[in-house]
Amino acid sequence: MEIVLKTQVGKVVTLTLNRAEKRNALSVAMVNKLKDYFRALQDDDSVRVIMLQANGEAFCAGADLEYLQQLQNNTYEENLADSQNLAELFQLIYTHTKLIISMVEGAALAGGCGLASVCDLSYATPTSKFGYTEVKIGFIPAIVSFFLLRKIGEAHTKALLLTGKIIDAQTAANMGLINEVVAADAIKAHVTNIAEKLCVETSPASIALTKNLINEIQPLGLDAAMLLASQKNAGARATNDCKRGIAAFLNKEKLTW
Repeated sequence: MEIVLKTQVGKVVTLTLNRAEKRNALSVAMVNKLKDYFRALQDDDSVRVIMLQANGEAFCAGADLEYLQQLQNNTYEENLADSQNLAELFQLIYTHTKLIISMVEGAALAGGCGLASVCDLSYATPTSKFGYTEVKIGFIPAIVSFFLLRKIGEAHTKALLLTGKIIDAQTAANMGLINEVVAADAIKAHVTNIAEKLCVETSPASIALTKNLINEIQPLGLDAAMLLASQKNAGARATNDCKRGIAAFLNKEKLTW
């Protein structure tokens, strides 16, 4: 049985976590499979948006029991390599050239919550739960911390990471952890519609460049940020997508990307 399923409809690829019997826990094999798919999709011009979802009652319950037991016997070097493997997946998603949307149905906990958090857009059902529960088992939510501080700020990050509290979908939306709460019977159609509209209404070059800009500009001071923004702006004007877009606008033509 494939632990991650891949399907494509038009320009939208859907990756589905498929370990329902394990609540889609993040095994080494699942992390590696996700990395393989995301790497392969980086330069695939037939793909514009990637949707990440899961089969079963949980989106992803973090690490599974077998993995946690193994940690006890690992050397520091083995645990470092394993940690870097997950970090590579999160970084790959965060810096990916395509727009990535997570669709959360059920619990997204610990590493599973991190997986949803690093996506560009996230949608969840009203009964979905979110939490970084590592401190409750003597662990730390280290890898997600960088991304979470950028996404929801220090106050919310501390509230989640230091307490291990599990929150509902509406609280997650209020914090900015997810974008929207959607009824369970409507979420698939809603997220698919968003993905399809993004495919035809936005420039692929602009999406990739804007994601890169957001990533690079945040740690800079004002002067350096304005210089980088100006450079990115000037570079974007030379792209074929910008030339097409301006021409269509001036000619009052409807442009489909």
